[in-house]
Amino acid sequence: MIMLEKTSRTFFIPISRMVSGLRESVASAYLCMRAIDEIEDHELLPEQNKIELLFGISEALRSPDTEEAVRRLLAPYREVLPEVSLRIVDWARLCPSAVSPTVTRYTAMMAEQMAEWVRKKWVIRTEADLDGYTYSVAGMVGEMLSELWHWHDGTQSDRAKAVAFGRGLQAVNILRNRKEDLSRGVDFYPDGWGSKEMLAYTRRNLKLADEYINELGKGPALEFCKIPLALAHATVKILAAGGNKLTRDAVLKIVNRLGG
Repeated sequence: MIMLEKTSRTFFIPISRMVSGLRESVASAYLCMRAIDEIEDHELLPEQNKIELLFGISEALRSPDTEEAVRRLLAPYREVLPEVSLRIVDWARLCPSAVSPTVTRYTAMMAEQMAEWVRKKWVIRTEADLDGYTYSVAGMVGEMLSELWHWHDGTQSDRAKAVAFGRGLQAVNILRNRKEDLSRGVDFYPDGWGSKEMLAYTRRNLKLADEYINELGKGPALEFCKIPLALAHATVKILAAGGNKLTRDAVLKIVNRLGG
């Protein structure tokens, strides 16, 4: 939970409030995926090293001796990678054994797809390309969460809308990080798109995300999803008005309004 708090202002609060078992599984999933995300976004690693590491992690997670495979893979990068990436095996171990294969499977798939996007230099020309990218790094997280909800208490959810939930949150990140992304030579906007088109794309997915959580019914799935979704909506309003991000006070007000 210390690492979770260090790495996510958005997700620490809803994860920390979850019931035992589900809390560990969602924390495990978040930290494993944050571990590979830090590799994809690393400012100093050459792209070829990122590709080798991400494919290597995907393969290691599927191997019979994951711990040794990851240790060998990451050993040359101990002074380069952040702690959250170096400890990916610890995060995988945190997950309850009954649902650990789900978290491992999705982390391996995401690492593979991230490697492909690094290889393609994150080139996005069309909305279909953008859909592909946002699915790879966030939409499949929505799918995984739906599996975790079902494992925990049988909660049923719409998988397509679960993808939109993840995709909408990622689209907010793309809007918010526009200047930083361009400064490092990456443009996630399809050809001809400006803020108007990206805002419309984001809102379409957040509308489906609203439908997704409205269909969940009362329980831990809803309690988890409603906070990041509310923060996403609030961020879109600020960005559309020419602002940049939510203040800490604004975040706390939203969290308190949604349950303390």
